[in-house]
Amino acid sequence: MKLIHSLKMIGLVSAFSIIGCGPGNTGDVIGVQGRRVWFHPTPFGMVYVPTGSFNTGQSDEDIFHSYLAPNKQMTIAGFWMDETEITNNEYRQFVQYVIDSIAIEMLDNDLYFIEDEETGERFINWREVRRSFYIDNPEIRDDVQDMYVAEDERFRHKKEIDTRKLFYSYEWIDYHDAATNAENLDRYNPAPRKKFIRKERTLIYPDTLCFIRDFTYSYNEPMARHYFHHVKYDDYPVVGVNWHMANAFSYWRTYYKEDYWNSLGAPPTEDYRLPTEYEWEYAARGGRIGNKYPWGGPYTRNSKGCMLANFKPLRGNYGADGGLYPVRADSYFPNDYGLYNMAGNVSEWTRNAFEISSNIFTHDLNGDYRISIPEYVQQNGKFTREGSDITLKRKVIRGGSWKDIAYFIENGARTYEYQDSCRSFIGFRNVQSYIGRSNRDSK
Repeated sequence: MKLIHSLKMIGLVSAFSIIGCGPGNTGDVIGVQGRRVWFHPTPFGMVYVPTGSFNTGQSDEDIFHSYLAPNKQMTIAGFWMDETEITNNEYRQFVQYVIDSIAIEMLDNDLYFIEDEETGERFINWREVRRSFYIDNPEIRDDVQDMYVAEDERFRHKKEIDTRKLFYSYEWIDYHDAATNAENLDRYNPAPRKKFIRKERTLIYPDTLCFIRDFTYSYNEPMARHYFHHVKYDDYPVVGVNWHMANAFSYWRTYYKEDYWNSLGAPPTEDYRLPTEYEWEYAARGGRIGNKYPWGGPYTRNSKGCMLANFKPLRGNYGADGGLYPVRADSYFPNDYGLYNMAGNVSEWTRNAFEISSNIFTHDLNGDYRISIPEYVQQNGKFTREGSDITLKRKVIRGGSWKDIAYFIENGARTYEYQDSCRSFIGFRNVQSYIGRSNRDSK
């Protein structure tokens, strides 16, 4: 009798469960079915910076400057950020990708391409390339002679890749223009989509001569010869990259990862990009309030007398902090978010244009101020610099560097560099906006 009663109860519960789950078309709005639960995966080498507010602005007692850049509360949405600056070896992976791409285009071998059956367009088959392509293979090398330095330009008869030919092309959508352009405000007569697709093409090899160019009457040739090439500097921050090159790297990194997600049939994540200057400052403060430096205290030494960052201390004793030039990207203690060298080592590109009073007019929610100007124009086969007012080409750099005095490594200090300048004291790191409310959510 008890068994029959139990079976009836099980049947009753099952019936309610089936009705509650909505197994078929019951005429109710239940949303599109079959979509899997998804949480933003932690990007390799990045740490999470949670949503929050902070007071942007200088931390020093500079009264006159406070008229131009008054303190302002800013709210920032959560994002992932590289725990260190992009290193030479990481950037070298990008360079190698571009070298392989150009070589494969030259070879024009169907083995390394996939053809779109609908459009006939060909794409590089990177899985096959990674499996069987090796540019130093003598048979391949002979077929890509044009990639190497001409014989009369070779030093000590070395056959080296001509880095002056390493262009990388990519495209991006100008969402701001698409949202505000008067031609696109009529939903029933929108502007052509291609109007908002921007195409970029830039040289991507770091300027290794920047160590010589940046300092007159100074002997820095060993750094020019070895900093980007030598295995000793693999984990040091890449320098000699201008703002356009940093953006090209970010795009390539996005494309590279997206290819992996596609192979798994997984949803894409947000793009890698340069941080806004307010994201950068918020992350540098590490969740603290009003701190002058990322580590919290008002001094550049700890209680044991050790310097806490790589900069130009005292009266110009570069080595007093343990580093004459840039040091390893994971040197010194990280801040409370786990980010290394948010003060000193190398200054970092942000995506924002520089305007001295921009924190007055930028919005207090994810403040952002951008001006997009191409690196160059190409006419009759020649490259010339784009002719806009030079002040429009200034981009904000943050964090100070190994050659700067202590003022510039403060959280609130900001300055600029021109977008097409390659410097021995400027590098970058990427961020990726978090998709969702918080990485602590369980659903």
